[in-house]
Amino acid sequence: MMTITPELLHTIAPTGKLRASINLGNPILANKHPDTAEPFGISIDLANAFAKKLGLELELLVFDSAGKSVEAVTQEKADIGFFAVDPLRGEGIAFTAPYVLIEGAYLVKDASPIQSNEEVDASGNRVVVGKGSAYDLFLTREIKSAEIVHAPTSPTVVSVFLEGGYEVAAGVRQQLEADALKTSGLRLLPGRFMVIQQAMGLPKNRGEVASRLLCEYVEEMKASGFIANAMQRHGIQGASVAPLV
Repeated sequence: MMTITPELLHTIAPTGKLRASINLGNPILANKHPDTAEPFGISIDLANAFAKKLGLELELLVFDSAGKSVEAVTQEKADIGFFAVDPLRGEGIAFTAPYVLIEGAYLVKDASPIQSNEEVDASGNRVVVGKGSAYDLFLTREIKSAEIVHAPTSPTVVSVFLEGGYEVAAGVRQQLEADALKTSGLRLLPGRFMVIQQAMGLPKNRGEVASRLLCEYVEEMKASGFIANAMQRHGIQGASVAPLV
């Protein structure tokens, strides 16, 4: 493992605290406790463990959408973040290898004629997705005939889908499954339309050495079983630990 020098610490956390950008838009990674409103989840566990490794105090910057979380790191208002790997985000963020793989799924009404993922991209279909989410970025590139409709955040996708009478909702399988249990007459399409590679990242101009340290940390957390244990502790389904690199 790399030696953590005072210079490297200052590069990673120039304010003297490790500022971690947390996105509550992905329930597999982070949630708010219903009683205390405190954030909890895999990303918070990883942020705490990294701060401890560096010997720094942790400061959580909590956002309700991936777009805002990305912006915080890109603009260096945060030192690290937890993101789905995407080329557009990679312009300002240096990513580690993924630590978790998450399935992206489609949700439709029971009465919908759509039966498979391949039928979604058709003229007349409107697909609701959280603005700035990995699903938004991916579908904006891949969808040719259907129309993309933006919900303010990923957790609001199904409510926008229902209120607007749209044809398809897209997002994290676990989030869609939970929402479908609250409302009758909805079903998920079989399979997945993408696999999200969830990684850690830091501002790109923090340099190669800082990036390498974060990459080593993620591999250490995968190899030690830390991430698998965190997923079990938080009752996470619909995701898997990414392979070592």
